[in-house]
Amino acid sequence: MENGFKSNVSAILDFDYGTTIKEADTIQLYHAVSKAAMKILGRNWGLETSEKKVCYLSAEFLIGRLIYSNLYNMGLINQFAELMSENGIDIRIFEDIEDAALGNGGLGRLAACFLDSGATIGIPLHGYGIRYRYGLFKQYFENGFQKEMPDDWQRFGDPWSVRKEEDKVRIDYKDQSVWAVPYDTPVIGYGGKTVNTLRLWQAEPIEVFNFELFNEQRYQDAVKNRDEAEAISSLLYPNDNTNEGKKLRLKQEYFFAAASMQDVIRSYKKKYGKDFNHFPQEYAIQLNDTHPVVALPEFIRLLMEKEKVSFAKAFRIARETFAYTNHTIMAEALEKWNAALFMEVIPQVYPYIERIHKALIKDLKAAGKNTEKEQKLYRILDNNTIHMARLAIYATHSINGVARIHTEILKKDALKEWYELYPKRFNNKTNGITQRRWLALANMELAGFITDKIGNSWITRLDSLKNLMKYADDKNVIKQYGDIKQIKKRQLAEYIYKKEGITVNPEFIFDIQIKRLHEYKRQLLNAFSILDIYYGLKDGRIKEFNPTVFIFGAKAAPGYFRAKGIIKYINEIAKMINEDPDMKDKLQVVFVSNYNVSYAEKLTPAADISEQISTAGTEASGTGNMKFMLNGAVTLGTYDGANIEIVEQAGEENNYIFGARVEEIERIADTYDSRELYEKNPRIKKVLDTLIDGTFSDNGTGMFQELYNAILEGASWHKPDHYYLLLDFLPYCEAKLRANRDYSDPYAFYRKCFINTANAGVFSSDRTIRNYADEIWN
Repeated sequence: MENGFKSNVSAILDFDYGTTIKEADTIQLYHAVSKAAMKILGRNWGLETSEKKVCYLSAEFLIGRLIYSNLYNMGLINQFAELMSENGIDIRIFEDIEDAALGNGGLGRLAACFLDSGATIGIPLHGYGIRYRYGLFKQYFENGFQKEMPDDWQRFGDPWSVRKEEDKVRIDYKDQSVWAVPYDTPVIGYGGKTVNTLRLWQAEPIEVFNFELFNEQRYQDAVKNRDEAEAISSLLYPNDNTNEGKKLRLKQEYFFAAASMQDVIRSYKKKYGKDFNHFPQEYAIQLNDTHPVVALPEFIRLLMEKEKVSFAKAFRIARETFAYTNHTIMAEALEKWNAALFMEVIPQVYPYIERIHKALIKDLKAAGKNTEKEQKLYRILDNNTIHMARLAIYATHSINGVARIHTEILKKDALKEWYELYPKRFNNKTNGITQRRWLALANMELAGFITDKIGNSWITRLDSLKNLMKYADDKNVIKQYGDIKQIKKRQLAEYIYKKEGITVNPEFIFDIQIKRLHEYKRQLLNAFSILDIYYGLKDGRIKEFNPTVFIFGAKAAPGYFRAKGIIKYINEIAKMINEDPDMKDKLQVVFVSNYNVSYAEKLTPAADISEQISTAGTEASGTGNMKFMLNGAVTLGTYDGANIEIVEQAGEENNYIFGARVEEIERIADTYDSRELYEKNPRIKKVLDTLIDGTFSDNGTGMFQELYNAILEGASWHKPDHYYLLLDFLPYCEAKLRANRDYSDPYAFYRKCFINTANAGVFSSDRTIRNYADEIWN
């Protein structure tokens, strides 16, 4: 097989491009290597299985760049490396190939890790989503402001996917009909034994081109169908602050949910015909958040209208088949649709939501909830609004949170009325990450070090990292470990210079916060603390300080004004600090552009300190925190999401936990006064005033004033400082300086990092997926 792979690469280059390995350009080589691997794969992919199959529906799959992880999982990475070195080519040659950025953040990356784990463990777990033409967007900075451009990730071709014309299905809306054409990408388990499928749907017109209209010289009208169809799968999360935007988003959600349901039912019928009794034994359908929940009423509609199944039976099958993962307690993220708008887009689905709602009311009455008031919190249809999360909770057999604290908040607070009604349905599945991408590939040096010490079983059983603990007091081993961190810091410094043209000093502490930009993730709090350190260094309040570079990576949603203001503010701070000659050997701030999976693979292994500072009770889990832990960074974080479980595993003494806990925030929620803290504390006042006192310019956009008002005055939709930045500010600064001081003793500091790596075993997505398989999918 191995020799086959190498000679196939040469043959494909010769046959397709008339060139050789030495002469080929990057794109030709990329296609040849990908095709040669796909050729070997052919035999194992798409084999029918008699086992129960899991369909994972997600609006996002943030798979990143596939070529390296596929070669790794297929056992071809060494042959590939040999082939490159024989021809004098750097194995990192494909780093300029685009990421498939078909996701926004943790939700999409989690889905990708789950697929990798499912295939590695040997579970038939298949992903269903949308093949977005432009993914999210490409980010660049202009004068400190975020700007967006289309991310044309397919411009180098997409050799890892196969168009399946024969499986296309028709999707009908009130005002248009389109084809959903599937593109299948293999999901290769480690060792290459199991190959599952990620099926992404692309929207295409039923009628591509109207000849008559074109002849009448109505050129726009002639291609109107094509343009309107392609819009459906053009962009992830189109801006939805208008009704047109909302309709497009609903069209997207229905598009992939309905196509996937037709697909699953068609596959089922090949085996069982019209007998649907076996459906829940044959399939499990997992809804990743509320975006795909419309699949539930659509599934019931298809069974009733096309297969003539009764409502009672269709509903029972649906409930036994479907399960729902909740990813957030943020009310605004629990989707709701205006019923009139819903009727304008997919009127055929609405009657089935009404049927489900009626069944709910009947069940509520049976449970003794008879009054409007008692039923209010449960109603799927309420006040001309469709509540998708309520629909998901009522019509599935399992509702899971994604970290222990998150699930507890769902049970005790966010969804407590449902928990009282259906306690058995609620369960926790703490998120995980795939160690194959986030350690074996992203940090080959550390992976080699670990294998050298304890063997390579960690590649599929991450909990064997525990065996590293026998070296926790071995000064030599800790020194080797620290040296690897230094290598990764140098590599990141080179990469940042290549990408951003900015020089960073690898001798500095690398303090990194990378995640999507949202107020609750508190990038603004980080910015305030950096300013406080800057002022402390300038006026002599901070005497001993280990030089630090603070690195940010984040995209703000295009319509999220406040998040964009925070990016501009951080870039202003960076400019001031980086231009101050007094700071040359002390302090630097860098905001990297176009943060994505491939950037994360460089940033994560290089971090000394991982910033996980969301307000307690807001971050459902987080997975970036796990990637940092695995690669040996200490967590500087709040008692939130999976941070709690990280600290439990690695010890609070090996991390830096600060800030108000959920209970404390609940206690003070009604009396909290941010203005009082601001007036009383000169350090808080000084940093906050930089938003409005002319220290920095927002170029007349009003962004900084708005951020200032949000903290001291609030807004129509929230109280002042609703994420408690000022409450946590001083404890945060103190924890940050404590971590900085501890770095003065490299052995003690890297020992903490080492203990984090050794205790990261529980955070493998392999463990998460085993839990789903045992406890939800049976």
